[in-house]
Amino acid sequence: MKSHEVDYQVYGDDLQFVEIELDPSETVIAEAGAMMYMEDGIGFETKMGDGSKPEQGFLGKLGSVAKRAVTGESIFMTHFTNNAGPGKKHVAFGAPYPGKIIAIDLDEAHGELICQKDSFLCAALGTEVSIAFNKKLGAGLFGGEGFILQRLRGDGNVFIHAGGTIIEKRLNGEKIMVDTGCIVAFESTINYDIQRAGNLKSMVFGGEGLFLATLQGTGRIWLQSLPFSRLADRILENARSSSGGRSSDEGSVLKGAMNLLQG
Repeated sequence: MKSHEVDYQVYGDDLQFVEIELDPSETVIAEAGAMMYMEDGIGFETKMGDGSKPEQGFLGKLGSVAKRAVTGESIFMTHFTNNAGPGKKHVAFGAPYPGKIIAIDLDEAHGELICQKDSFLCAALGTEVSIAFNKKLGAGLFGGEGFILQRLRGDGNVFIHAGGTIIEKRLNGEKIMVDTGCIVAFESTINYDIQRAGNLKSMVFGGEGLFLATLQGTGRIWLQSLPFSRLADRILENARSSSGGRSSDEGSVLKGAMNLLQG
């Protein structure tokens, strides 16, 4: 199925959202709960699957959504369609946490993109959203976020979101080593694997994790500067250090002041 051709505009800096412009009868698909606002005339329907294969029977759809369930994603996706007749309508989708939204034309990515399972935000109807298991056992056991990846196929625009700043790099046969959580997406021409991070001393005291991802080949990769898992770990670490609603630093200052007053 050929993807719908949608226009778009990304707004904001670190808390971004993307506004999609739909011509009559055009449709965009999105993860449940991503919609920010939509204009009158936009109809939406929750469906099982991405709608990329309308001829697919019930059992085929059931198999597709079962694969999505393995990744922890909802088995349903929301389809937003301009049903207003003549005239363009707009629908917007917001990022779930601070970061950047980027648009990638799958036609320029050889029709296929591999990405982190939580990075997909929305896409033009006709995009197939499935999962991609890494064939190598090492990547599965130690890859963290990288074991189960999403595969996006089609010829239209897809919109992905990641934390912090997203950088696009182009490899020409080179190999790059990356923290597994910092990978956002890569083209299918890139080989992905996991390898041990240095010697035993580096693994124990380096603070970079026990294993790193290796990306090698010719094609584009996208990396993020602040994985959500890293942000969440820092928040939880600070929360555990709090006592009675005050941070440990605040508590020590108040304790010192009380001791001084009490002489």
